[in-house]
Amino acid sequence: MTLLLKLVLAPLLVVGSSLAGRRWGPGVTGLLVAMPVVAGPILLITYLEHGAAFVARAASASLLGLVSLAAFAVVFARVSRARGWAGTLLVGWLVCLALDLALDLALSFGLVPVWVVLGLALAAAWAGSRLLPEPGEAGPVTLPWWDLPARAAATAGLVVALTAAAGRLGPDLTGVLAPFPTGTSVVAVFAHAQGGPPAAAATVRGVLRGLGGFSAFCFLVAVLVEPIGGWAFVVAVAGTVVWQFADSCRSFGK
Repeated sequence: MTLLLKLVLAPLLVVGSSLAGRRWGPGVTGLLVAMPVVAGPILLITYLEHGAAFVARAASASLLGLVSLAAFAVVFARVSRARGWAGTLLVGWLVCLALDLALDLALSFGLVPVWVVLGLALAAAWAGSRLLPEPGEAGPVTLPWWDLPARAAATAGLVVALTAAAGRLGPDLTGVLAPFPTGTSVVAVFAHAQGGPPAAAATVRGVLRGLGGFSAFCFLVAVLVEPIGGWAFVVAVAGTVVWQFADSCRSFGK
């Protein structure tokens, strides 16, 4: 069951986000891939394998991991203007990993209240969206036949690697790394390779827009998984959808 989730659920969600982006633009891909299409399955698998107490702490730590994800989005958008996709990804991952390790170290000194962590995650998303470079025009893109299979395979590999290490990493580091830009890296790299820096920037701008819903998901899992078990994930998904719908309505109203 858990192996099937690792190999199928997150890759399917990334492929679905990519297909939506082909119709409505790379910003939509980024928005959807930030709803937590990879971290959600990782936390669910962690719950099935390690129990409610473990995943409650991991979900709280995941909120802190969103700070690193926001930093990755900004770094990727800015570095992509000067480097190819491989160099851009390497710099983004190094920055994100360094922040994740620093946050894990901070958690080792004591558990931060989940309400405080939620505020930090939302503040990081707000700041990140204002640090992005100005958007440009992305040119037309011809996609190869292997595009979607490659995205699915890359996502599955990253999810399997992280969940396999969860027991050795512990709840804090597992949680902080759960939002590590796995799905985001896949869609951002493909956007950069196929559409250049403007497409990459549009994709990560969508990611930052989606971090509010992502924050709601992690927060709801953290506070509800011990009282109500697996139903916390159902409530968290509903909360994410409601948040993103309200945010979209606000954006269209401007």
